[in-house]
Amino acid sequence: QVQLVESGGGLVQAGGSLRLSCAPSGRIFRINTMSWYRQAPEKQREMVATITSGGATNYADSVKGRFTISRDNANNTVYLQMNSLKPEDTAVYYCYARGQANYGAEWYDYWGQGTQVTVSS
Repeated sequence: QVQLVESGGGLVQAGGSLRLSCAPSGRIFRINTMSWYRQAPEKQREMVATITSGGATNYADSVKGRFTISRDNANNTVYLQMNSLKPEDTAVYYCYARGQANYGAEWYDYWGQGTQVTVSS
C-alpha cells in the first residue's frame, strides 16, 4: 500500500522558517490535488494549503502571506515553505494527495503519517 512520507518538521523559534516535503513511498500513476493539513492538540484537522496539478493554490487565512505550497509533478512531491512561524502554528502536519494507483483505477485519498512542527515563543 503506497503511503505519503513527510519530512522537514522540527522545533523552531517564533519568527523562524521550516520547509516540509512529502513524496509517495511507491508509484502513483496520477495525482491531482495535493495538500497540507494540520492538527493541533484537542483541535480538528484543518486544511493549510492546497495545490492542483495545474499549479492553482489556496491557503487558509491564518497562513496567507507566510506559507507557500509548491509541487514537483515529475516526482509527485509537494512542499510547504513556512516563514514567520508563530506558536499557534504548532501542530502535526499531514500531507494529502488525491490520486490514481494505475491507469483507469478509482481515485483514492492518500495520507501521510504526519510530521510534528513545534514553534516556541
